[in-house]
Amino acid sequence: MLLVEPRVMPPLDAEFRPAVLSMRAYGELVRQVGGTLLRIAVGRDDMTSVFDAHVLEMPTAAAEDTDWFVERLAKSLLWIWGGSRLIVGGPLAIGECLARLYAPGGPRAFDAEVMEAIYGQPFSVLAVGPDALPAPKQQSLVFSRRLDGCRIGLDLGGTDRKVVAVRDGEVVYAEEMPWDPKPQPDPSYHHAGIQEALEAAAAHLPRVDAIGISAAGVYCGNGVRLSSLFRGVPKDLFHSRVANLFMQLASEWGVPLVVANDGDVAALAGSMSLGANAVLGLALGTSLAAGYVDEDGNITGWLNELGSVPVDWRPDAPAERWSGDAGTGGEYLCQDTVVRLADSVGLLCRGSLPAAQGLRQVQEMAARGDARAVAVMESVGCYLGYSVAFFAEFYPARHVLLLGRVMSGEGGLIVLRKAQEVIATEFPELQRRLTLHLPDEWTRRLGQAVAAASLPDLRVG
Repeated sequence: MLLVEPRVMPPLDAEFRPAVLSMRAYGELVRQVGGTLLRIAVGRDDMTSVFDAHVLEMPTAAAEDTDWFVERLAKSLLWIWGGSRLIVGGPLAIGECLARLYAPGGPRAFDAEVMEAIYGQPFSVLAVGPDALPAPKQQSLVFSRRLDGCRIGLDLGGTDRKVVAVRDGEVVYAEEMPWDPKPQPDPSYHHAGIQEALEAAAAHLPRVDAIGISAAGVYCGNGVRLSSLFRGVPKDLFHSRVANLFMQLASEWGVPLVVANDGDVAALAGSMSLGANAVLGLALGTSLAAGYVDEDGNITGWLNELGSVPVDWRPDAPAERWSGDAGTGGEYLCQDTVVRLADSVGLLCRGSLPAAQGLRQVQEMAARGDARAVAVMESVGCYLGYSVAFFAEFYPARHVLLLGRVMSGEGGLIVLRKAQEVIATEFPELQRRLTLHLPDEWTRRLGQAVAAASLPDLRVG
């Protein structure tokens, strides 16, 4: 397989092999020796997205390179777009290989099962000719972006709840409230925690006109399809008490309530703060959240689960806990990444304290100039720079907004500078069209909550 050593090496990870460099190296190999068209579509009832690539003619001496390239590419597209159908237009052997990978018991069976849970349909892989793929079909989600009236915005993370009260565009209350939702088996914990935050904000408003909530996971019509916040809830309780939790909250409060994926809200926050569109929002917090606002200012409806997209293509990269797959974004761009790297140089003992606390300690040491802590944050910056370049292969973004706890303080500035160095060194053409943005500290921490408050449209209904 084509694994390319980066020109800007993470100080604490000499084995890192960026996905974008492997993808480009394979593309260059195909250009040199010739290849054939491969079209991959990801589909569901309301959307079909298509990606075109070229692969070496099969069979070939470089079959291993092609198999690895196609498998990593298909997985990336699946988690970027989201769907229950993977349609492969090209060499029959490639389609058959992917069908085996995603079959029950196969290496990607977990991914297939998650897509089935999200979209409510059996997952399938279909091999067809390149001309037989369905036509692309897209949809956009339009949110109000308005902050009129008395609103509550709530950003539900894995370690805290960020809540704001907004009155006619002015934030009159903001607070960060700790909680620990992921291991909790009883949904009453989650319901009570959300209610506590909403009531705290409501106490600072004369009335509540609307509630907007940003949360990790996949949501459809305020229904919870999948969310790491409820990871500890047994399946039967998830279906009976979690799936309709936000609908229940809307009924209890008696006002318009909208819940949206935290990555989408991060992108919306970026678009609102920058006054620009074509924004990819990345929130590096408990996990990696991502969302995209298109050139028309709308949210795409894509899955945008970049935490499950492979950003390091070496087979022995750190593995994701959910799927067991190696090198995914969630292992490289979150607070656990900082703790893992800090443990490798003796700064922290992994597991000895909560990840959020460990992150804070490393950031404080980096601000004091501790060389080991600086190396940790620079390594994250390298991961970020190469990952952004990979994401740019699929998102026509002109702006990337960086949010989340990892991007806080001096540590966040170190991450940003190293990511900019990566892009300037390796991808000068990308540097000319794409800008990384790090908002002020308050916006980094609470901007998503304010953007969440703008989700409901008081003009409707």
